[in-house]
Amino acid sequence: MADSKTVSVGGRIPGLDLAVPRMLRPSQFPSRLSFPAPAKPPLRFRVLAMAVKRSPKRLKYSAPRFTKEGGLVYVEADPSGEDIWKLDPIVELLKQGAVGVIPTDTVYAIVCDLKSPSAIERLRRIKHIEPSKAGSKFPLSILCRSLRDIDTYTTGFPRGDGQGHASIFRAVKHCLPGPYTFILTASKELPKRCMRYGTPTAKYAARKDVGVRIPDDAICREILEKLDAPLISTSVKGLKENEWLLDPVAIADAYGPEGLDFIVDGGVRVADPSTVVDMTRITPVVVRQGKGPKLPWMESEEDSESAVKPEDLIPYTT
Repeated sequence: MADSKTVSVGGRIPGLDLAVPRMLRPSQFPSRLSFPAPAKPPLRFRVLAMAVKRSPKRLKYSAPRFTKEGGLVYVEADPSGEDIWKLDPIVELLKQGAVGVIPTDTVYAIVCDLKSPSAIERLRRIKHIEPSKAGSKFPLSILCRSLRDIDTYTTGFPRGDGQGHASIFRAVKHCLPGPYTFILTASKELPKRCMRYGTPTAKYAARKDVGVRIPDDAICREILEKLDAPLISTSVKGLKENEWLLDPVAIADAYGPEGLDFIVDGGVRVADPSTVVDMTRITPVVVRQGKGPKLPWMESEEDSESAVKPEDLIPYTT
């Protein structure tokens, strides 16, 4: 039973000592209602939201422009190669003779079609490779899909002769794909413009060597596979300062006005170029130490007078 002092807002049912409450009209609800404050999202989610924001300068180049009339084509691709469909317009541009920048497993590279003379000339102009400097440090190299490409455009790696000489070729196979540029003797299949530049003097005509690479980078390898051909390349450095350009946005600012057609943004890289190994000598010599470690069968230039030990090589077997 309700307390005798309880006030009923309804009425009483006849015969029963029960108070029946009356339905309240909306105007009779309290004018002020208090609700609990919504819970704040966990800090980790708020931090993630801030992390995905890109700088205004990067957004400037991220518009999906896939026509040369629209200016520099700038494509952001996942370094893992998960969004390889984004690379299709880049492959088409390369087939049309475009010159652009792609990532490798070391630093960024300016690339073009190996069989396009006009594209190679444009690459040289964009990179400001002068005739007097060409060939001095092997400014152009070939990005290859496989050892088959290397065998096509060079005379190949030294192989064992069955008379006790070890096979360097089998040792090299353990380095590729990887951060190495191997200097080899060019074959007749390689266009001369890839080996020399300028007038056909004896100085340039005598140079028949070229650097070859098989990069271990998902984006680079997808482009090569989709193109179904190797690319001529040169590493990206500042136009005025001899330093690596590692941020695609900085590369766009520096080389966009020079006539660059496209950039594939695979993220900021580390200033660690490929290790260059001269394979044209009797013993392979490291002429530039980079990301790839010096292996037992390689010599440094300082130690090039010493002979490589046969036990450091993988023996030749059929």
